[in-house]
Amino acid sequence: MYRLRFAPSPTGPLHIGGVRTALFNYLFAKKHCGKFILRIEDTDQQRLIEGAEKYIIDSLSWCGIVFDESVHIGGEYGPYRQSERKEIYFKYVNELIEKGHAYYAFDTNEELKEIRDKVPNFQYDVKTRVNMKNSLMFSQKEVNNLVSSGYPYVVRIKIPENTTIEFQDVIRGLLKFDSNLLDDKVIFKSDGLPTYHLANVVDDHLMKITHVIRGEEWLPSCPLHVLLYDFFGWKKPVFAHLPLILKPQGSGKLSKRDGDKFGFPVFPTNWTDPTTQEVSIGYKEWGYLPEAFINMLALLGWNSGTSQEIFSMEELINEFSLEKVNKSGARFNLEKIKWFNHQYILNTDINKLSDIFERELVSKKINADKSYIEQVVRLVRDRLELTSEFWENSYYFFIEPESYDEKVLNKHWTDEAPEWLNIIVDVLHSIADWNTNNIEKILKESVQTNNIPMGKIFNLLRLALVGTNKGIDIANIIHTLGKEESLRRIGNLPTWTSQNQTWKK
Repeated sequence: MYRLRFAPSPTGPLHIGGVRTALFNYLFAKKHCGKFILRIEDTDQQRLIEGAEKYIIDSLSWCGIVFDESVHIGGEYGPYRQSERKEIYFKYVNELIEKGHAYYAFDTNEELKEIRDKVPNFQYDVKTRVNMKNSLMFSQKEVNNLVSSGYPYVVRIKIPENTTIEFQDVIRGLLKFDSNLLDDKVIFKSDGLPTYHLANVVDDHLMKITHVIRGEEWLPSCPLHVLLYDFFGWKKPVFAHLPLILKPQGSGKLSKRDGDKFGFPVFPTNWTDPTTQEVSIGYKEWGYLPEAFINMLALLGWNSGTSQEIFSMEELINEFSLEKVNKSGARFNLEKIKWFNHQYILNTDINKLSDIFERELVSKKINADKSYIEQVVRLVRDRLELTSEFWENSYYFFIEPESYDEKVLNKHWTDEAPEWLNIIVDVLHSIADWNTNNIEKILKESVQTNNIPMGKIFNLLRLALVGTNKGIDIANIIHTLGKEESLRRIGNLPTWTSQNQTWKK
C-alpha cells in the first residue's frame, strides 16, 4: 500500500506552498487508494510558535484535506509528533556512530563562529573535519571521557569521500551529486533531539512511507537522506520534488512580503501572531471558497494535459499524476484565483452560499428569512469574485438608505421629478401580478406613455431604493423588496432643496 505524509514544522503559519505540498501528497495517496499521514516535525524546539500546530490542522481541514493518521486522530505508527519520539532516535544515531557513518563533534558555537569569521564560506566537510574537535581526531578513551562528563556535543554524518550520490526523482529524472561538495550535517543536537535530516529518514522508514513528495527547497538535502537510507540498509522511498510557487512579478519564491505588496493572502486562513497580535488575513476570511482555493493550488505546477480548468476534489484525485507536474516554477496569478472563485460562487449550491452570507448578516445583527437570503444570493452572486463582497452588493435588501448620494440627486432631480414619482408610485400600486418581468414591462410602458426621461427617473428610483445609483436591475430590486417597502422608500426620497424638504406621495 502507498503511504504518504505531510510533515510540517510548527514554526509559524502554513504558507500556500505548504498547502500545495499537502494537497499533492493527498491527491497521489487517494489516487492509489493509499494512506495519507500528518506528522509534526517539532525537533527545532527553539523556533516553535504557539498555536502553529493547531493552525496547520485547522487550515488543512478547511481546505478539505483529510488525514488517515495524524497527531489529532492517532494511528498504529504513532506518536506522530517528533518530540514524543525522542527515545526512538537514540538507537539509530548510535548505530550510525558504531558503523562509522557518523561521529561526535565537540566544537563550541564560539569556536565555529571564530573559524567562520576567518574562513569565508567555511564548510564542515571531508577536507576540514580533520582540523576540528571531533571523535575522528580523538582517541576512543578521550571521546568516552568527554561524553560521560557531559561535555556538549553534536553528532555529524560522515560524508564519504569521492563518491557520486545518485537517485531518481519522478519529476526531475536521474540526479547526481558529488559527495566532496557536501558538508557533514549535524544529525543529532546537543539538546538530545535529532535534526530534521535524521528524524525525517527514521520516521519515514518506521512509518513505512513509500513516496516523499516535497518542495524543491529540500532537493539539496536529498543526497544526505539517500546516504542515510544506504547507511541503515533501508529501502528508499520514491522521491518527487515540486517546483516553487513564484512571485506574481519578478523572480524568486512567493513570500508573505509579496502578498503584502500586491494585496493578496499567502496563508489559507487568518493567522494571529501570538507575540505581536498582528493578524495576517487568510483566503478563507478574504472571501475564497475552499474548493476554489484548492483548484487554484492544484494548477500551480500541475497540468492535466487537457483544456479543463475547473476540477472538483474527486476529479483532481482521478486525474492527478506526478508525471504531469512541471519542473519549472509556477507563477502565482491573483486574477486567475479570483476567476476561479467567481466560477465556484456561480456554481456552488445556493444553500451553502446562503449559509455563508447568513453568518455575515447575523454578525451585523440582521435577522432575515433563509428563503429571502437565498433570493438575494441568486440576484447578486454573478457580481461577486469574493464571498466577502456579498454585503457591499446586497446591503440595500436588508437595510434602507440612511443617506443619499448628493451628486446623483442633484444631477437627476428636476422640478418635474415629484410628478414623475407620483406616476411611478401609482403604477406600482396598481400592479397585481407582482413579478420581475411584469414590473419591468409596466414601468417602461408608463415611462414611455408619460414622456418621462428614463435615465432620470430610473436613477431617482434607484437612489430612493439603494441610496446611490448602483445595484442590480431596478425591477429585480423592486420585486425583491416588495411593494410596500419599495413604495415606502420612494416616499422617503428627499428633494435636496434649500429647505431640505421631503417629497412624499
